[in-house]
Amino acid sequence: MTPILILGAGRMGGALIQGWRRAGVFAPADLILRDPHPTELAQAVARDGARLNPADPALVEAQTVLLAVKPQLWRETAAEVASLLHPEAVIVSVAAGVQSADIAAAFGRKVARVMPTTAVAIGQGTTSIYAAEPEARARARALFGPVGTVVDLDDEVLMHAATAVSGSAPAYLYAFIEALEAGGAAAGLPVEAAQRLARSTIAGAAALLAQSGEEPAELRRQVTSPGGTTQAALEVLMGEGGLSPLLRDAVAAALRRSKELGA
Repeated sequence: MTPILILGAGRMGGALIQGWRRAGVFAPADLILRDPHPTELAQAVARDGARLNPADPALVEAQTVLLAVKPQLWRETAAEVASLLHPEAVIVSVAAGVQSADIAAAFGRKVARVMPTTAVAIGQGTTSIYAAEPEARARARALFGPVGTVVDLDDEVLMHAATAVSGSAPAYLYAFIEALEAGGAAAGLPVEAAQRLARSTIAGAAALLAQSGEEPAELRRQVTSPGGTTQAALEVLMGEGGLSPLLRDAVAAALRRSKELGA
């Protein structure tokens, strides 16, 4: 499946490169990077043996092509490189909302769609995968399996929901932490103390969820004493206009935007 051509070595492409290096898979010599504005990471990987922006004839060597440009740029990118690629190359796309049929038509090759999170950089990513062809699905799993959890979807329409629930969700959590820190500061805590308390507590709670095997509802019940401080806070968070309707609306908004990007 190598060499791997990465079209767009920015935030997501770069995160994946970091994750591969951390996991010890796909050496720099296995990578071909094409990016008009290479980051420091891309340049560092090039110094270690990757090919950065080589001449067009080199692209035919790629067996796997990671399409990691912004969704608005994918057609332009496809027009530039499709004719240069190996006929049997497999396209793995992280372009949010862009349908696999459109990508397949533009590149003329098998396609897998994926929606990862940037935590692939530390081997704790979450990636949704859809592909009509088993070979393309296997190729995507080989890229993303070493750097986190992979969830297979059998219906491409579900990729919009997966984007809203997973691909965009790290930002939801970061926004929650920002708000919690601000709440702590408003309650009188020094800003630095509020930040340390909020971030450490959320990280610990997430680790406990991952390692305990308990349902979130059960963990919530375990730390909620009847009539206590946590219950008082949860009556606000889980009340009318609280987290449940807010997140439902947030997921719906992200889903709509995913469909718009695909169009």
